[in-house]
Amino acid sequence: MNYKLTIAYDGTRYRGWQRLGDSGQTIQGKIEAVLSRMEGRTVEISGSGRTDAGAHAMGQVATVQLSGDRGPKEIKDYVNFYLPEDIGILSVEEAPPRFHARLSSSWKTYRYRIWMSSQPCIFERKYCYCPERIPDAEIMREAAQQFLGTHDFRAFHTGKTKKSTVRTIYSIELLQVGPELQIFFTGDGFLYNMVRIMVGTLLEIGWGDRPAKDIARLLTQQERAQAGFTAPPQGLCLMEVVYL
Repeated sequence: MNYKLTIAYDGTRYRGWQRLGDSGQTIQGKIEAVLSRMEGRTVEISGSGRTDAGAHAMGQVATVQLSGDRGPKEIKDYVNFYLPEDIGILSVEEAPPRFHARLSSSWKTYRYRIWMSSQPCIFERKYCYCPERIPDAEIMREAAQQFLGTHDFRAFHTGKTKKSTVRTIYSIELLQVGPELQIFFTGDGFLYNMVRIMVGTLLEIGWGDRPAKDIARLLTQQERAQAGFTAPPQGLCLMEVVYL
């Protein structure tokens, strides 16, 4: 039987979502180990996307094939009992046979948190980026609009891929929440490190290190070396995956 899992995790001490053969310190690996114990066989799950080492999620989604011997609540209770306390299953639902966490998604929302105060970031340092310079949020807000729409985001991607690097960004919101700037990115999909490079580029604009109109040039040139730095992972959180 096909099940949809909604998952939250603090990624601080993990090497990312994706299972790694030489490490048990991944989110996928931890959940699969518990499900395999429950089922008495090897179980593999498919996530909606791969979060980086040190990044977090409040609404990651995964699909898994299970025997159906237990109901959704029993599965949820069992897995949460054995998972470490920084990973949790928020819900378990029966899903249609063809439902797939990644392939069936309509859009995703990521949030990136930036500490905007000169005061030390004591309690949120694992969940915010604390730059040495405070950027101009209004300039960043205006520049971010250049990302909206359908573009080739090759310049905002690391690694090699044979697949299309064209993505559609539906909205970008920059909100001042207390001492932090929170940036919400919603799109039909995101390339490896794409959000973090977009944030790094916006920060460089906010610091005055590159012109506000530079994003349009980067989208046209499609050269990674020309785009901004990759912002640190701790500020990134996968908030929601939507299915229509």
